[in-house]
Amino acid sequence: MNSKQARPIVGTMIGDPAGVGPEVIARALATGHVHELSIPVLIGSAAAMERAVEITGVSCSVRVTRSIDDLSDDPAIVDIIDSGALKASELPLAEDTVRGGEASALWLDEMSALASGGAIAAGVMGPISSGSLKLARKVPGIVSPTPGESYLVLLTGPLRVAHLTDHIPLRRVCEIISPDLVALALRQIDGAMRNWGIARPRIVVAGLNPHAMGDEDREAIAPGVARARAEGIDAEGPVSPDSVFRQCVEGRYDIVLAMYHDQGHIAVKTWGFSGNCAIILGPSYLHVTVAHGTAYDIAGKGTADPAMMLSAMRTAASLAAGRGFPEER
Repeated sequence: MNSKQARPIVGTMIGDPAGVGPEVIARALATGHVHELSIPVLIGSAAAMERAVEITGVSCSVRVTRSIDDLSDDPAIVDIIDSGALKASELPLAEDTVRGGEASALWLDEMSALASGGAIAAGVMGPISSGSLKLARKVPGIVSPTPGESYLVLLTGPLRVAHLTDHIPLRRVCEIISPDLVALALRQIDGAMRNWGIARPRIVVAGLNPHAMGDEDREAIAPGVARARAEGIDAEGPVSPDSVFRQCVEGRYDIVLAMYHDQGHIAVKTWGFSGNCAIILGPSYLHVTVAHGTAYDIAGKGTADPAMMLSAMRTAASLAAGRGFPEER
């Protein structure tokens, strides 16, 4: 097997052209560390990437390709599929625009089509702007975390956190947690991690109440964990939420299943914000993204930190190849 066959093709949608997405992608590719694990190809505007290369001062050239079969696989060349959704004369910067929203929506759909069809092994989404999408009246086919269907997974070094629920009021969280929901999430997480190359994932479930001592912990979470264990899944819990994340950081577990949005996010952002990335678990293909926004306040300055984008691109490559989580860079 040669090096090109050993590394999967990973497509990255450049994000809203007015934001820092093109800049952090250019800087991430310039490190050479993306090519160590994958053959990268971008989806978006060649002109936006050329501007980003100029802004950041990296040493590479942008090359438009029409086919996945015609990638250069050269760290000094940025291969991009540009379907013409955004003209070179229409390059917004640091503001929401209709054209930016229209282009972002189309690029996301193009990336999804490539991934769903098997042309690329994984898709990475650059930072998009909900403001631009609203102006353009576009609703791209992005999977939103939905209990029982899809989950947001945040990764930061040894701390990996899946969220049973996402943007749901706490009162509602208490109402919907059930043994069925917990067991289903554990099955989906276990299956995904095995596909990613973790032979026997060690999953721990965070309790909902202080010290995991409440009605929901006893009547909903614990029975769900018991069901998963009976099916051969290495799951434990509920574990007191004030200590479970530290236990994952220390290597006792591979991933934590948090019960609600802030329970997991606070732990992740406290442990290590720079360099983390996110996975949307649920689509038919591996969908990875950064955990930051378009950062219009610094767009065009060339100072945006590429650590999250580098992490997202390397994580997508390693998991798509079934090699588990990559070493940190």
